[in-house]
Amino acid sequence: MTTGLLSQYADTSFWAHDYGEYHPGPALAENRSIDVAIIGGGFTGLSTALEFKRDNPGATVAVLEAAVVGYGASGRNGGFNMKLFGLEPEVTKLRWGRQRTIDAHRYAQRAVAWVKRLIEENNLDSDYRHTGMLRVSYSPSQLERLEHTHHLMHDLGIDDDMSFFTGQQLQQEFRTDRYLGAIYERETGILNPCKHVRELKRLAVEAGVDVYEQSPVDLISRPAGKVHLQTRGGALTAAKLVVAANAYTRSLHGLPKLRSKQIPMWTFQVVTAPLSAAQWESIGWKNQQSFEDNRQLVHYFRPTIDGRITMGGGDITAPSGESLDHDSEPAIWKHCEEHLAWIFPQLREVAIEYRWGGPVSVNVDMTPEIGMLGDDRVIYSTGCIGHGVSLTHLNGRLIADLLGDRKTELSDFWIVNRKAVPWPPEPLSFIGRHVLHKGLQLWDYIEERKIGARAR
Repeated sequence: MTTGLLSQYADTSFWAHDYGEYHPGPALAENRSIDVAIIGGGFTGLSTALEFKRDNPGATVAVLEAAVVGYGASGRNGGFNMKLFGLEPEVTKLRWGRQRTIDAHRYAQRAVAWVKRLIEENNLDSDYRHTGMLRVSYSPSQLERLEHTHHLMHDLGIDDDMSFFTGQQLQQEFRTDRYLGAIYERETGILNPCKHVRELKRLAVEAGVDVYEQSPVDLISRPAGKVHLQTRGGALTAAKLVVAANAYTRSLHGLPKLRSKQIPMWTFQVVTAPLSAAQWESIGWKNQQSFEDNRQLVHYFRPTIDGRITMGGGDITAPSGESLDHDSEPAIWKHCEEHLAWIFPQLREVAIEYRWGGPVSVNVDMTPEIGMLGDDRVIYSTGCIGHGVSLTHLNGRLIADLLGDRKTELSDFWIVNRKAVPWPPEPLSFIGRHVLHKGLQLWDYIEERKIGARAR
């Protein structure tokens, strides 16, 4: 295990801890002029760098990562290569209309296939398994909503890989009586996010991208047709800048208009010890699918390659202020542990070996956004709201098209330069998200009040 500051980074998630010793790239230690600078060494930033560099082998491209690759959401998430775009499809349809809902789903489908193909064609060590995902209901009212969602997807003609499973069908495979129904999506998968993001770094470096780690950007300025990035060890002057910091965007100084684009909200996870063969046999789950439920404050859970179960969600935190140090929430970790035992009482005595949390990027209308800030020198991406494993990769391809002034099907996707609703200034922003949070909690309580406290 690494020591000092890097050991702190290794403790940010089970995935990073499990990865073991990691040797980061060098910090920026000189002043350079380059073609494209990218802030953020996660899925979005590294995918953008890789795609643009492959398009333009002679271009100079550099990624600045404040910590180490795998530190942020790209190394902490649940590892779901899934097709959910924003929140419910009903919400997307209400906000954006029928055709844009269809287009969004097709984009998400393409994104899932993009990640799968990237891993297979480049032989990435990402622990990838294309096992499908179940979206489950626990209560009659949740079941009714889930059936409505399935009917909507069918009506829109985007239920290609979806099947509806009854509770009786689910009990044939999973030894629990908690599931009343589910939508099964075959074309989805799971991966180890920390392994995967560091494999993306390897691909980008091999393509000729410079990846500077432990290089936080202290100030961004826009002198005479360029963009200037100042770090403690050096500076980059670039023709174009991509801001791919997502939930960490508010920590950047020099682009005030970005502050209202998104806010960070925290989600939390736990992971069990490896289950024995007998324990796996006791719960079924032989096909190793991933799960998300259709609560408003969703739970998400999945098996790992070494036979553990990760459980996350159930609640969020949305603190006020500038601090990004909110990665610990014992009450939510306890809730996750209890919820897993509520679904599978057979696992009540299984040890929990790791607990972690981290922020995701959330915008007001819960819809991903890619845009230009003032002019085409600065491109930003925000708002995957915790469903970004697949979307961020295809977003990287889209942003590479924008950087190259290429008019493509992707660059015309409707989230580009859309009219986004900004977050209001504090304290109105805090009041608004507090009211929203309490409303979602109340919704879940009403739907689940008759089925036992462990579901809440």
